[in-house]
Amino acid sequence: MANELLIALIHLNLAAAGAVLVVLMARPAVRRHFGPQIAYCLWICVPAAAAAALLPAAMATRIFPPGDGPHFDPIYDASQQLMQAPAMPLLGLWLAGALIGAAMVAFWQLRFLDLARRGLAGPAVAGFFAPRIVMPADAATRYSPEERVLIRAHERTHIDRGDPRINGLIALAQCLSWFNPLVHLGAREARLDQELACDAAVLAHRSGQKRRYAETLLKTQLGAIAAPLGCHWLAGAEPHPLEQRIKALRRPAPDFQRQDIGTFVMAGAIVLAAYGAWKAQSPAPAEGMPPIYVPVESEHHMQAIIVSPIYR
Repeated sequence: MANELLIALIHLNLAAAGAVLVVLMARPAVRRHFGPQIAYCLWICVPAAAAAALLPAAMATRIFPPGDGPHFDPIYDASQQLMQAPAMPLLGLWLAGALIGAAMVAFWQLRFLDLARRGLAGPAVAGFFAPRIVMPADAATRYSPEERVLIRAHERTHIDRGDPRINGLIALAQCLSWFNPLVHLGAREARLDQELACDAAVLAHRSGQKRRYAETLLKTQLGAIAAPLGCHWLAGAEPHPLEQRIKALRRPAPDFQRQDIGTFVMAGAIVLAAYGAWKAQSPAPAEGMPPIYVPVESEHHMQAIIVSPIYR
């Protein structure tokens, strides 16, 4: 049981890492042609591929002995080696890392909430079950009334789209896959795409306020403390996400035809990611098939039989 759980964990992370790499390569072109909202939805490929890797593998039609040769299966060979590995120590190490990651998420979330109660955090959305908008204590003096309207529209869009809950699931995935660097990279880029998609949704009916929106982005300073279970403006800690968001404001929004095409492309990518992760599994032996042939050395004692020439 422990060995099977370890193999499932490794297969899941390999499928997720492959999907993250594909999405990272595809998202710039998808964002350019179909808009940031389609690029953000493209991240569904990662959990779809991870879930497909846990489905039962396809039944094999033939069984070949494993080993070097034209029928060598590296996935099968690696699985057989993992079956012999000491699974319990490895699972204990994984569980310890997951608990430490969960403790770190809880620490940063509680620290953010403490700053929010003192009016030192925001603009942001905090909370998983009941998300709420967090504004700094000096919001009335720092931002003009028009800027506060844009900020609240942005945060309300996050809440309406369920982004805080999605970020909570992303944090959970990071805790469970703490040893997978591609999962952490994908989480960071997915949250950036989330902000780009939210910007596009807010400005969809406010195209004349792009300049004011960009100025509001520049004025927001969250600092290095962010809410793991929430959404924030990605404006204080690093300039790079902010530069990307301001550049994205200058791009024209895709028309309805491109958005429809992008939706079909996104759906096809999700299906292909899930099918590819499922197909990459080692085939399972079909019912009723003989076991893998293993040559056994044995001694044979046979007597010679002389056949009469008439029967030759």
